[in-house]
Amino acid sequence: MSIPTPHINAKAGDFAETVLMPGDPKRSKMIAENFLEDAVLINDVRGVQGYTGTYKGKRVSVMASGMGQPSIGIYSYELFKFYDIKNIIRIGSCGSLDPELHLQDIVIAQAACTNGNYAIQYQLQGTFAPIASYELLEKAVNEARDKGYKFKVGNILSSDIFYDDANSAMDWAKMGVLGVEMESAALYCNAARLGKNALCICTVSDSFNYPDEIMSAEDRQNSLTKMIELALEIA
Repeated sequence: MSIPTPHINAKAGDFAETVLMPGDPKRSKMIAENFLEDAVLINDVRGVQGYTGTYKGKRVSVMASGMGQPSIGIYSYELFKFYDIKNIIRIGSCGSLDPELHLQDIVIAQAACTNGNYAIQYQLQGTFAPIASYELLEKAVNEARDKGYKFKVGNILSSDIFYDDANSAMDWAKMGVLGVEMESAALYCNAARLGKNALCICTVSDSFNYPDEIMSAEDRQNSLTKMIELALEIA
């Protein structure tokens, strides 16, 4: 396949080597308008907005992934494979499973469990463990420490189910999983398969331990600035 792809209409060279990838297209637009200089819209297929600009003189891109592993699986694969992107940093929200993590705390996903079957395509005789790229992980941890952010590093669950009839999320907490989101495992699989780098950084937007702790959709779109600045600093 050549570019543009079925889902991205950017031209060769439009993307920087590092792409920040929120789920929400509106968050992508917010980042471009508030954190990047001279940001230019380079993709708008299906309303999934992508921009390239500069941050502290460094060229950086940001593009939304949509929700779920199938969606980020498509976009990250096309960016890695056809646009030759080197790094993708997912910046999303997660539900906390850890009682020590509260709203606005940060989870840096060292690895991603999943209840999905994205990795079945590789026909491996076992269970593949999707992990982050250590280079990006180390930079994120050091930067978060320097900034004094409250964060934890560990496992995250990429779930294919939002409305879980079995209410099984807390079963993963027994294994030390810190939070639940819906994208990282597919991103980590694509990065491993294509020899690229990937990292997921999430902000806690709600809690399975404290039901009263929950961000509004507007807050998730506009207020996750610590996570965004952390990702930009390591880009």
